[in-house]
This record gives sequence, C-alpha cells and structure tokens, in this order.
Amino acid sequence: MEFKINRETFLDGIQKTLGIVEKKTTIPILNNILIKADANKIKIIATDREIILISDYEAEVLEKGEITISAKKMYEMIREIQGEVINFIQKNNIVKISAQRAFYKIPGLPADDFPSIADDQDIQLFKVQGSVMKDLISKTSFAMATDETRKNLNGVLLEAGMDGANHLLRMVATDGHRLAMAKGFTSEATFKTGKGIIIPRKGLMEIKKVIDENEEVKIGLNKNMFVVKTENTLLKVSLVDADYPDYKKVIPTEKGITVTLEKEYFLHALRRMSVVSSERYGGVILSFSEGKLTLNSTNLDVGEATEEIDIIYSGEVIDSGFNVNYLIDAISGANKDQIVFEVGMGLKPSVIKQADDDNYLCIIMPLKI
Repeated sequence: MEFKINRETFLDGIQKTLGIVEKKTTIPILNNILIKADANKIKIIATDREIILISDYEAEVLEKGEITISAKKMYEMIREIQGEVINFIQKNNIVKISAQRAFYKIPGLPADDFPSIADDQDIQLFKVQGSVMKDLISKTSFAMATDETRKNLNGVLLEAGMDGANHLLRMVATDGHRLAMAKGFTSEATFKTGKGIIIPRKGLMEIKKVIDENEEVKIGLNKNMFVVKTENTLLKVSLVDADYPDYKKVIPTEKGITVTLEKEYFLHALRRMSVVSSERYGGVILSFSEGKLTLNSTNLDVGEATEEIDIIYSGEVIDSGFNVNYLIDAISGANKDQIVFEVGMGLKPSVIKQADDDNYLCIIMPLKI
C-alpha cells in the first residue's frame, strides 16, 4: 500500500479516533486503527466494539492496500512531523512514514485481525442541523450519572416526536440529584424512538466531536445502534439496553417562588462562591428577601464568601441550599440573557428555565441547610 495525503487532513482524521480506541484492553488490535487505501481515497476505521467510526479522506493512492497501526503513535508522529504532504508506504506489515527529511518506520498488524466492520449503506437517515444536536448535548450531558453500576443513567435519553405542528428531538439526562431536559426542532420527521433510546456517555462525547454545528448532519437507527453521518464520517454507537426512569414524574407540578435573574451576573456570582468550595463541601446558601438575593458559601477548610444581588422580590424570607457546581452547570446550559429560577419550598426540587421559552429546564434537588 502506498499513498500521499495532506498532513492536516491526516492528522485530523487520526485525532477523531483517539477517544474511541481502547487504551486498556486485552485485545491489542483495539489500540489500532484500520487504514484502507483505494481509488484516490483512504478510509480510517476505529472501534472499541461499542462505537464504530468510519471516515473517508481524499488522497493520492499509488497502491491499494490495508493495515492496522497504533492510533496513539500515528497521531504523535504526524503531529510532530513537518511538511504539507505525508508519504505513507506499507509492505509486509511494516509502515514507513515520511515528510521532508523526517522518516518513521513502525510495525503494524494485519488488517485481517481487525474486527469485521459493516459499512452499512442502506440505513434510513434523517437530516438535522448540527447546531441542534450540539445544543441538545451541551444542555444535558453535564447531568449524566458517573456511577458505572447505573447503566441506564450513564447516558442520555433521546426521544423524537411532535410539539404541536413541529418535529422535535428531546434529550434528557439525570444522575438522581439533578435532571436536565432540552428540546430541539427539525425541519422534517426523524426516526421513531418509541419509549426513547439511551445513548451512553462515551458515545455521546464522540458524537459531539464529529458534528460541525455549521453543517447539516444525518441521524438514524440501525438495529441497536445510533448512527450519525457527516460529510466524510459515519459514526455508529451501541445503545444502552435498559429502561430509562419516567423523568416526567420528577418535574414539579407546584411552582415555588419565581425569580428572574440576569444569567451572566448570577453565573459569575456563583463562580465566586465556588472558589471556597471543595470536594468535601460545595454548598451555597441562597437567601431571598425583599429586593435582594444573598449568596453565602462557608468552608471551614478554605474560608467564606458572601455576595448580594438586587432582585425583584417582595415575598417572605426564604433560605435554600444547593450544590454550587450543580447551579453553575444548570445556568451555563441556558442560552438566553435571562433565566427563571423557581425555588422549591423546603426540600422540594427547584427548577431553572430560560426566560420566554420552554426548550430547556434543569431540576435540582436542594441540600439540607
């Protein structure tokens, strides 16, 4: 096999695989990517058996062939090498890479040892703006559980449906202490999800990487896999085979006190509170009183922080405690200048929304003060 390819193109193609290839595995071939050269294109394939990435790139192919090679080492070599064009030659499972006066020679493994990958061409795909998918992920992924034993919460729920006359995608994530939900709209109907599909954490992060928010992408379902197709990349992610909790039961039916806040001002005040937080204690007490909101965070190991914000409020004095980082995550997810904070009474959950629309909400359980 022999081909020449633009260095930046090749580097970008290999970099996309780094989050997928297995770093700790008993199967050495999963540390590798499969490179195929054929008809003025090369194909780069990576898999960990749960996620499959197939990308095509234009190249000057002088001789067809295929080989697997360490993704990490290839990336390091191409990153450090100088020159606009990479020369890639493979013979007898030995790969020679050169550009200008630099030259590398490294061993590969036969392509026959690589897991069989089906490049499905008959999957029904639906068009979605990349910005819609990225926005859904950004607004919900922070609330996913990190506990590996709770597989159904270690990812996001994706539903497709209607909102009045509009086609929508809804994404939900929860870790049991908070829940984030976001809606995005599509110009046409997409796949039917029934009770919804669960996309695992690792797969979701890879989806976010391959999507360009300025371009249109295609999405679909194939057997038990979620499929994303961009201009030159096909990504397939195995879904979590489990039931997601009924998140609708968590959404409060009673409103607490409702306060409208300037997003950036409130966010920066919370970040100042987080300076005195630690892994052991990350709480902040919000005190609502006539015309003002007082924030206080006290940590015996670090110190104390207090700040006041002017608000429009004239009800009774209410104190409520929260994990400061949960509030920061929730407010960061909003993309409006103002947010609506519905503070639950006692130990009832509170809700953060965007002002003037219901396309995003985050529910947070309070802390005992």
